[in-house]
Amino acid sequence: MMKRCLAVFLALWLPVAQGQENRAYGFAKMASGARIALVPMDIELFEVSAGGVLEPRADWTRTARQHVKDLLRERKVKLGTQVVELEDDGSEQVAELLRLHGAVGQAILLHHFGQLTLETKDKKLDWTLGTEAGALRQKSGADYALFTFLRDSYASSDRVATLLIGFIFARQIIPPRVGQQGYASLVDLRTGQVVWFNRILRITGDLRERERASETLDALLSGFPQ
Repeated sequence: MMKRCLAVFLALWLPVAQGQENRAYGFAKMASGARIALVPMDIELFEVSAGGVLEPRADWTRTARQHVKDLLRERKVKLGTQVVELEDDGSEQVAELLRLHGAVGQAILLHHFGQLTLETKDKKLDWTLGTEAGALRQKSGADYALFTFLRDSYASSDRVATLLIGFIFARQIIPPRVGQQGYASLVDLRTGQVVWFNRILRITGDLRERERASETLDALLSGFPQ
């Protein structure tokens, strides 16, 4: 019952993205024999407190990262003929690259798939990571890089109770701030251009469970160019 009510709240609160092309203009598929670098995943999980505060959960995050990492390894054949896995060495270079991709990804969500489209883009997927991509090419020897960004949040039992009380007694719909959002980018390391992009924004999914994490990854990589 609580989960159904929560689903109704989210359906009314979460924005609906406009569908746009998820491949860069002129890009159809990767060249035969192309090498793909799997960039360290940017994943974080949260619990929503009774007051609606997002509280990071390091234990959930560790579990989710391991699930997605294992699942990506199993999907290497689907991603391309040659896949190079880059380890997170804790360097500032890797951290800066993830921050850059996070910023570019948010811009794509807002200005390409969202409501604030840019006339200069002409509804085309025309975004780049710039010259920083070249350093990753030198480090990995790959032609492309696959970036993954995932955020997942789950309401605590106290938070669910607060939502229900607010609705039952005050007929007030309180944004629950729970749900799953993420995006994946395929970047051409020769140019820095984002050549493919896919996103998810939904109330379903649970990265803490391997089977459901597998379904999330399938959704995130749907339409991946071969």
